[in-house]
Amino acid sequence: MDPMTGHPRRWGILGVLVFSLLAVVLDNTILNVAMKTIADETVGLGATQSELEWAINSYTLVFAGLLFTFGVIGDRTGRKRMLFIGMALFGLASLASAYAQDPMQLILARAAMGIGGAAIMPATLAIISNVFPPGERGKAIGVWAGGVGLAVAIGPITGGLLIEHFWWGSVFLINVPIVIVSMILIATLVPESRDPKPSRLDPVGVVLSIIGLVAIVYGIIRGGELATVASAEVLVPTLFGVAVLAVFVWWERRIDHPVFDVRSFTNVRFSSAIGMMGIVFFAMMGGMFFLTFYLQIVLGFTPVQAGALMIPFAAAQLIFAPLSQRVTERLGAKLSATLSMIVVTFALGSYAFMDQNTPIVLIEVIFFVQGAAMANIMPPATTAIMESLPREKAGVGSAMSNTVRQVAGALGVAVLGSVLSSSYRGEIAPALAVLPEGARHAAGESIMATMGVVQELGERGQALVQPAFTAFVDGMHVTALVSAAIGLLGIVVVALWMPGKPRLAKHAENNREPVLSSSGG
Repeated sequence: MDPMTGHPRRWGILGVLVFSLLAVVLDNTILNVAMKTIADETVGLGATQSELEWAINSYTLVFAGLLFTFGVIGDRTGRKRMLFIGMALFGLASLASAYAQDPMQLILARAAMGIGGAAIMPATLAIISNVFPPGERGKAIGVWAGGVGLAVAIGPITGGLLIEHFWWGSVFLINVPIVIVSMILIATLVPESRDPKPSRLDPVGVVLSIIGLVAIVYGIIRGGELATVASAEVLVPTLFGVAVLAVFVWWERRIDHPVFDVRSFTNVRFSSAIGMMGIVFFAMMGGMFFLTFYLQIVLGFTPVQAGALMIPFAAAQLIFAPLSQRVTERLGAKLSATLSMIVVTFALGSYAFMDQNTPIVLIEVIFFVQGAAMANIMPPATTAIMESLPREKAGVGSAMSNTVRQVAGALGVAVLGSVLSSSYRGEIAPALAVLPEGARHAAGESIMATMGVVQELGERGQALVQPAFTAFVDGMHVTALVSAAIGLLGIVVVALWMPGKPRLAKHAENNREPVLSSSGG
């Protein structure tokens, strides 16, 4: 294969890679729609809000913790092989998730899904960088991002249909046929590729990163449960996690084969792009968490309707992601990303003005605008990250960007979920004074818990419905303002450090590409 012209079947290979990624992306968007059902004690598992946060975060933390290592293993042993093994693991873990008998089993099965996902994601971007020439790589990544947008669009409505016609486990079972078809296509169409000079593994770094992140997320989620940050149950694990991550950074700077090369952040193009991506995912994942309950509980939409309401967000990404490269070339990365971050921040802030009477048309417009803005952030940021590193280190580069994205998403769910939980508990407390003292704490943990008490009490419980809705909406407003503040930070990062016009960077990339490709064989 000529590195300057690419693989002759590269567009067919791209189609296989996008389809393979479908299961991974579908899983997260489907789970959002299913959360209310999984929380139900009758038709679900009776999961609490903190258990739902862990069902999301057990996947993302394992996923993020292993991405870099699996990227290196794929570079060393073969990316096609890694992709194939990852799909098999993901399918088996999806099966285990579908038939989980309690929240803890679901959390563990989701962690196993994270192992499979960590093998799949870096391999797809690494193979794209390997089979496409430099001139087509940006377009290919745009199509890849559009495929992700398609999965985001399909996910909620698919999840709603499955929830209404089958049991909650069907949202995981749907992954199995996708996995089987993907494995057949991977085996027959995708070429094998390796890094001729692969990095060494760093098991110490992997263990330190996972321990540190899990401890921090545990402390944040526990703080939301207890509605305080002053408790030793919150401070001890959080500070321990921060200390472990400090040791992790020290270790990564010290060795010559780091699992997460913190020295890459000295590259302004790389660090600004990856920082912007992390901020966007922090705000987006945390926002999606509260929007699910807002649509299904406060506004009373069914899972299918709630899924359908998310389509404008995904459709905008599907429409605009393939065009984002053109926008970036015309305006420059700094201007296009800054404008997009401003729009995303205003969209996040707008949730602070929504209530029980907000017109659904207005909500749909905001979803579409937010999706369009995000579509003009992700592909250029991904391209900038990938082009900041040599082509043969593509697995490492994609793993770094996905690690930051997933860690930011997990922290977004934990932090914003805890802000929502703390605010809700404080607001609903006076209304719960009529309940026995032992039941007040459990009933005040989340709107789902309160509505569970309402169902148990029958007509007597109806007096709690409106206070619960009001408390949730107030908590959502606080959470939205926090997420908008994070968005403002993203605007500052992009405006200060993102490089301007991409032409010089692209010219430099083209000039050095033959040198890199010849050294890579």
